[in-house]
Amino acid sequence: MESKTDDGSVATGELSAIEDEEVLNKMLDNAKDFEERKILRAALRDLLKKKRDKREQDRESRQQDLRQQGLSKGGTTGGAVSIGRASMNQQPPTNKTSGQASPSAGSKTSPTLASAQKCPSPAAAPNIKNVKQMLLDWCRAKTEPYEGVNIRNFSSSWKDGIAFCALVHRFFPDAFEYYTLNPTKPKENFELAFSTAERLAGCPPLLDPDDLIRMKEPDWKCVYTYIQEFYRCLVEKGLVKTKK
Repeated sequence: MESKTDDGSVATGELSAIEDEEVLNKMLDNAKDFEERKILRAALRDLLKKKRDKREQDRESRQQDLRQQGLSKGGTTGGAVSIGRASMNQQPPTNKTSGQASPSAGSKTSPTLASAQKCPSPAAAPNIKNVKQMLLDWCRAKTEPYEGVNIRNFSSSWKDGIAFCALVHRFFPDAFEYYTLNPTKPKENFELAFSTAERLAGCPPLLDPDDLIRMKEPDWKCVYTYIQEFYRCLVEKGLVKTKK
């Protein structure tokens, strides 16, 4: 339950005791005062950081146990852990000329890539600039508490998939653990975001992860179209309120 001081502002001390980010998200959505929203955003950032730190501690503890088990067995397990960690940090091979991720041998351009390259330009709409900026501002506001996300456009800001995951996680915080994501694994991030959005919001997967990782930067028209569809699905489910 939301606690406020005598002047109606949110009590900062009470917020620190809240451990459910969904509660803070709802409070933030319902807040109307600028200072109140500022306090709530800070509380949400602190909560996410606290959860991330705890997961890091748990992970380090598990790795320590694995290393000790490996030493007791002649180092076999320890070596496997080292190899696993190295593979996690590897990025997809890139084409030295274009800087794009190289597709596997014998792969063919998928129909989705062809359709993505032919995404209809939304420039026909008379107020497209206003709508585009409003949607960009909305994305920026919703992902503000998330580390590793800095949305400046509908192209390069989304290329590692983390921004997609943060936006989906904002509305479905129990769907997955945000701070377990790895920005060097964009395909996994895309797949997680799109599948979660489809399953929980009913948003069709208009973008193909394989196509996105082949591009140096996603086509802004395609990202913009997907975010529009995701927003529409959220409105239909009553998760986003619009002015009538």
